[in-house]
Amino acid sequence: MKNIITLALILVSLVSKGQGLNDQPAKTTWQMLTYDAGNMLTGIGYAYTRPLHWKGKQWQTMGAVAGGTGFLYLFDDHTSKFLRDRRDNVPSFIRHYGEFIGNPENNYTVTAGVYFTGLFTKNEKLRRTGVLLISSASATGLLQQIMKSLAGRARPISGQSKDTFDPFNASRNYHSFPSGHAMMAFTNAYVVGKQFKNPWVKAGIYTVGLIPGISRVWDGQHWLSDVGLSVAMSIFTVEAIDRYLDSKYDEKYNDQNKFVSWNLTFGPGQVGVIARF
Repeated sequence: MKNIITLALILVSLVSKGQGLNDQPAKTTWQMLTYDAGNMLTGIGYAYTRPLHWKGKQWQTMGAVAGGTGFLYLFDDHTSKFLRDRRDNVPSFIRHYGEFIGNPENNYTVTAGVYFTGLFTKNEKLRRTGVLLISSASATGLLQQIMKSLAGRARPISGQSKDTFDPFNASRNYHSFPSGHAMMAFTNAYVVGKQFKNPWVKAGIYTVGLIPGISRVWDGQHWLSDVGLSVAMSIFTVEAIDRYLDSKYDEKYNDQNKFVSWNLTFGPGQVGVIARF
C-alpha cells in the first residue's frame, strides 16, 4: 500500500516537472501554506455557491444530468444484478484497487503528499494541483455525506429494492446515494487529466478513475445511478474550483480554456456519454 502511494507521488511529481514547473522563491514556506489553506477553504465555498449564479445553459446541463441519473435509475435492478453476477470474473487486483483508491484515508494521504511535495519544492503548479485535489475532495466529500443521510437509499447488499429510501437512517446499509468512493476516485482522475492535452491520455486517466465506482456496483455497495451522479458532481466541483484558482495562481494547466461538454445519448438498445474537452 505504501509502495502504491509512493509511486503515485513520484509519477505526479515527474509529470508536473515535465510540463515546466517553476520555482516561486518570493514567499516563505509558511506564507505559501497559509495562502494555499485559505484558497482551499474559499474554493470550497465558491463551488457550493455556483448554483446561485447559474444561467440557462448551466441549468440545461443540470437537467441533462438529472435526466441521465433518472434513466440509469430505471435499470438499477438489472445493472446491479448483471455486474454483481460477474464480480468473480474481475481480477482481484482491480477490485482491490477500486476499494483502496476510493477510501477517504488513502485518498487524503495521496493528495496531501502531492500538495506538500509542491510546497517544500516551491513548485507553484504542483502546489496548485494539490490545492485543487484537496479542496475538490473535501467539497464533494462533505456534500455526499449530507446527501447520503438525506436520501437514506438502501444499498443493493442490504437486500432491499432500488426504490427503498429511509432518510436519516444511521445504518450504513441506507447510505447508498451517492457514492463517496466514486466521487473521491473520479475527482482525482479528473484533476490529473487536466495536466494533459492529449484527449486519449485524458480518456485513459478518466477510465481508470471510473474503476472504483464500478467496483462498488460489483460489490453491491451502490447502484449504477449512484455512481453516475457522483461522477457528474465530481466534474462540476473540480471545474468550479479550478476556475476560482485561476484568479489565485499564475500557473495554468496547459493554458487551455476551462471548457468541458458531457452529453448523454440515447438510442434503440443503447445509452452512452460523449465527452468533449
